[in-house]
Amino acid sequence: MQVTIKNLRNEDVGTLELADSVFAVPVREDILHRVINWQLAKRRAGTHKVKERGETSHSTAKIYRQKGTGRARHGNRAAVQFRGGGVVHGPRVRDHGFDLPKKVRKLGLKTALAAKQRAGKLIVLDGLAVETAKTKDLATRLKGFGWPSVLFIDGPNLDANFERAARNLVGVDVLPHQGANVYDIIRRDALVLTRAAVEHLEARLK
Repeated sequence: MQVTIKNLRNEDVGTLELADSVFAVPVREDILHRVINWQLAKRRAGTHKVKERGETSHSTAKIYRQKGTGRARHGNRAAVQFRGGGVVHGPRVRDHGFDLPKKVRKLGLKTALAAKQRAGKLIVLDGLAVETAKTKDLATRLKGFGWPSVLFIDGPNLDANFERAARNLVGVDVLPHQGANVYDIIRRDALVLTRAAVEHLEARLK
């Protein structure tokens, strides 16, 4: 399929042929769901922890004799029913990540790109180079496109001025092509690829 290439002034500067094997695959929501869940699970720190019975700071002595008091039978103060006692089945430090086949991950990225293309929210720019690193100047340029939120994906080397200028803009993310991922693509309204990003993504996903 053919798309129009624009520049940061929202002017048409040419056309580019996109590979159907990458940007025109069927949009499968089940694949997107699996890949996004996998990504978010990997991000979890898993450092939540509570003290169990054996980790509390209490004497191991029986709190009172077994018989003759008229009260319930108890062991030590670390029992879960006492204040300051251990917690039963509480969270432990663990890794929440799980394995996902490479083919599924690859298909997920293709599906995310195809979903943006089908929705008419994929834009190709000739490049992201700007003269200054001023956020105000970049915000003025982007206002003409009317994007509520946008993800920019460039080639292997990001333009330093563009990256610095976009850092303080709400709803704007900038990634090199190596960092392209399903979650960031789906969570932003528009997806902007540079010509270099298209070449690298097609080489990576074909």
